[in-house]
Amino acid sequence: MELHCTRPGCPRPENFFTDLDNTATLQTAQQKYCTACGMPLILVGRYLPSKLLGKGGFGAAFLARDRYTPGMRQCVVKHFQPSGDLSPQQLEIAQKLFEREAEVLEQLGRRHPQIPDLFAFFPLSVPSLQRGKEDQFFYLVQEFIDGKDLENELARRGKYSEAEVLEVLREILKVLKFVHDHHSIHRDIKPSNIMRDRTGRLYLLDFGAVKQVTKAAPGTPAGRSTGIYSMGFAPPEQMAGSQVYPSTDLYALAVTIVTLLTGKEAGELYDSYSNQWNWRSYAAVSDGLEAVLNRMLLASPNQRFQSSAEVLDALNAIATPQPISTPPINPLPTPPTPQPINPPTPPTPSPTVVPPTPATPSLSRSRRAPFSLVEVLAGAAFTGFEGALILMVLGSLLENPALSMGLWGMLVGALIYAQFRRIIEKFDFVIIAGISLLAVVFFRGLWDFTLPIVLVVSVSVLAAAGAIAVTAIFRLIYKLISRLL
Repeated sequence: MELHCTRPGCPRPENFFTDLDNTATLQTAQQKYCTACGMPLILVGRYLPSKLLGKGGFGAAFLARDRYTPGMRQCVVKHFQPSGDLSPQQLEIAQKLFEREAEVLEQLGRRHPQIPDLFAFFPLSVPSLQRGKEDQFFYLVQEFIDGKDLENELARRGKYSEAEVLEVLREILKVLKFVHDHHSIHRDIKPSNIMRDRTGRLYLLDFGAVKQVTKAAPGTPAGRSTGIYSMGFAPPEQMAGSQVYPSTDLYALAVTIVTLLTGKEAGELYDSYSNQWNWRSYAAVSDGLEAVLNRMLLASPNQRFQSSAEVLDALNAIATPQPISTPPINPLPTPPTPQPINPPTPPTPSPTVVPPTPATPSLSRSRRAPFSLVEVLAGAAFTGFEGALILMVLGSLLENPALSMGLWGMLVGALIYAQFRRIIEKFDFVIIAGISLLAVVFFRGLWDFTLPIVLVVSVSVLAAAGAIAVTAIFRLIYKLISRLL
């Protein structure tokens, strides 16, 4: 039988013991030690790690067996192993988060079938590799979910259909409703933290970043964030270290859904230049689901849905629309009349009006799509070319430089506004630039315009190139600043 050493940095963690292949020996063996570093392998005399499942920022997870159960039950042993060179304060925070995960699993896992159960939480003191010192490690043992997380599932099978993401959305919303009702916020929703077992049931995993709130009412702030989040899935308030809310989890869940729908990374779907999500063109979904997801993705927490129940109600309205007509609840009594064989169709009563879900202007289908990088640079080139051409023409027509510059600014501003409103775009740039240049060439004799045509074209082209360079530099600076903040 193979036992895996849990000491960080062990040079040869795999250990093989043939005597443990015997069930009787396996259940009675006192202890086994790593042949490379001397680390005890049977944790607290009970749990036998056999395989490394993965490593994260704060620890490593091992597949293990509990030899004190009749069927040698499989479980997951999580070992607190913070990576990086942490200060004592950071190490203390990380340890508290690890302990909090155990507390939350103990409180929630046994009470909800889609949250793993906690089996044990314990420290372990062992001799250090440095003579005369002792190392202390922390472990938690939780239920093993035999399946695949959605990140691996997406990589294996490709993007999901609308029906498939609706299943994921509904199931995780139910789990989040339970979590939020118990005054906790998960704060790390992403595909790798949602597991589908072999029966198809979905589980919410990894409560290491959970934020607990004492006696919090729905929609009230949940305290300041510790700055622990997954890039691309966390909303602005969490990345800024500000207060987090139930809608913080709803934002991350929406990002998870759009990545499943599109098969693309979150970073590919968010345009930091315009601060907008640009996912709709990559997915075939109904307008109703699009509206729900877009509201969950709003930057301001108070504009999103405020609870999982609100999102579920909105989804139910999409899936089961109200009938066009319904009979009145208390119809007025009418005198009995003989019924004809083919009675006339009664007038249709007023349809039942379902109160609409509050929406914001940003959910409208008529919203302008964000400008791509190519469109931004093409617009900059057009503005630079036309701006140089206009400046040279105005300089030859008007003797007053101040008047020339003022009129030039107005015209260039009008061009930029027309681009922003998409009045001119794409091939319009080439057509308008060509017409402008030809007009200068053919009508230059009507006024005192003595500059050579070659110089006019060269200056205009250089101005276009300069505008592209300046725009690219400012966009790069903006992206760097937005990532840092």
